[in-house]
Amino acid sequence: MEETISLKELLQTLRKRLALILAITLTAVIISGVVSFFFLTPIYQASTQLLVNQKKDDQVMLNTNELQTNLQLINTYNVIIKSPAILDIVAEQLGTGLTATQINGKITVGSEADSQVVNISVQDEDPKMAAEIANTIANVFSTEIVNIMNVDNVSILAKATVGEGQAPIKPQPLLNIAIALVVGLMAGVGLAFLLEYLDNTVKNEQDVEKLLELPILGVISVIEESKMEEAKARRHARKTKVRGETFGS
Repeated sequence: MEETISLKELLQTLRKRLALILAITLTAVIISGVVSFFFLTPIYQASTQLLVNQKKDDQVMLNTNELQTNLQLINTYNVIIKSPAILDIVAEQLGTGLTATQINGKITVGSEADSQVVNISVQDEDPKMAAEIANTIANVFSTEIVNIMNVDNVSILAKATVGEGQAPIKPQPLLNIAIALVVGLMAGVGLAFLLEYLDNTVKNEQDVEKLLELPILGVISVIEESKMEEAKARRHARKTKVRGETFGS
């Protein structure tokens, strides 16, 4: 006999396990909020931009071949920026005790498609340090690339700055809480249906019918003790009244 589950049964399961679902969801939200606000260290980001463009004294416009060459060089520059040849000098100039490997883990280098602009982003717990690292990398690279590749086609387009009241890029507590809300709700609903599926106890006549695959002929109602006492009291009152009327006549 194939079993089917109606929408009504699904809603009844959700209503039955509503307390469990809310408890799991609320727990997930509280844990996410506490961890985001009190345990995760805020990380700030500062960015600088480099322009890859061959300097021309006697030409105003770059021809197509020179532009394509500059675009191809960007991928090479992205690698060089994160190389020890640049970061060792950056670490020395910063004088903060950071190694080239540690600085490498803080920076991200990239560029837009078909763009001659290289973006250097630095993440650090201190926004001022992030900006200082980014600017130092830009300065060192624009200077050292002349010796490394014997070219002079890099200029600093924009320096990294620290904004007043700059907000960290991570963690994002509200986003984390929203994700925890959705995950907690899904986990609660899933657990509710799992418990209902594993619950094989017989609760009503419909369960008996499904289990035995036989039609229900009759149901014995459950009478609560309080109602039985009320019924006894009414019968006793009627008997007392009848006796009184008999003796009175």
